[in-house]
Amino acid sequence: MPDSALTPPRGRPVSEQPETFFDAVLVVSFGGPESMDEVMPFLEHVTRGRGVPRERLEEVAHHYARFAGSSPINDLNRALVDALRVELAAHGIDLPVYLGNREWHPFLRETLQEMADDGVRRALAFFTSAYASYSGCRQYREALYDARQEVGPRAPEVLSTRRFYNHPCWIEANSDHLRQALLELPPDRRAAAHVAFTAHSIPVAMARACRYEAQLLECCSLVATATGVGDTALAYQSRSGSPRTPWLGPDVLDHLRRVRKRGVEDVVVAPIGFVSDHMEVLYDLDVEARELAGELGLGFARAATASTHPAFVAMIRELVQERLSPDVPQRASGRFPPDDDVCAPDCCPPGTG
Repeated sequence: MPDSALTPPRGRPVSEQPETFFDAVLVVSFGGPESMDEVMPFLEHVTRGRGVPRERLEEVAHHYARFAGSSPINDLNRALVDALRVELAAHGIDLPVYLGNREWHPFLRETLQEMADDGVRRALAFFTSAYASYSGCRQYREALYDARQEVGPRAPEVLSTRRFYNHPCWIEANSDHLRQALLELPPDRRAAAHVAFTAHSIPVAMARACRYEAQLLECCSLVATATGVGDTALAYQSRSGSPRTPWLGPDVLDHLRRVRKRGVEDVVVAPIGFVSDHMEVLYDLDVEARELAGELGLGFARAATASTHPAFVAMIRELVQERLSPDVPQRASGRFPPDDDVCAPDCCPPGTG
């Protein structure tokens, strides 16, 4: 990973452009299929080189079949790009906004080629992932590096905004959605409801090499304080891979069983680890968790993801403004300062062993 624009040493990377020069914004996401014909090619691409059995891919494909093979993530990202264009224009920021995905169309290489053809020289990337980890940050940087090599010398330089797990606008968007979910419960039972924040599980070895857990717990605390809820916990969902490899827990389904045993009557599940809905949120929470809650006699509501919440869109604009002007303050809530927007070369290693 020799590209200084993607894995620079601590401090600003060396560039031919002025530090505050950017001529485009690139929203970088995971991507997902939009029809059943795309599901297996998508799953094969995501799991390439990992030796995942065909039977396991077919099992996951059945999850997509419940939703006609279409993940909501693409439509939500397109809506986010549209909202961001409006937000930037409203604040006098005249930059085009592009969308590129790591795992499906439009692939990053396709988007970078389009940007090169449009004459873009230096883009500011926003990763749709709030927390530090290999899969949530470094892997996107590696994918950008690979895409630039494929496009060639005309590929634009790409730097990124900082992580935003404790940005006040991120907290506001998630707090607002949690309040709305609580309103789905009977009024006389809301105060006693349990809030289960959820995030994508990752291997324990990977978690030890980054601040994923610490940042999630801080965000959960900030959202809980903002909404005035007291009975909360962080659980995990969507684990994959070998059952012999330890992953972060507890699993959300096991967690629901435990809270019911201690007498909880209602639960709100808040997918704090996700920027927008995608298949794992829909299936793991809206299908599996909701069905289990019904079997357990638990009242159930699910908070929306930040998605295109106005505060979230405003946050992205703020992160862009921070890089365009050194006079714009970096805002953060809670105990920790704003994250640096430049990562060290050895940050967040895979750590899957």
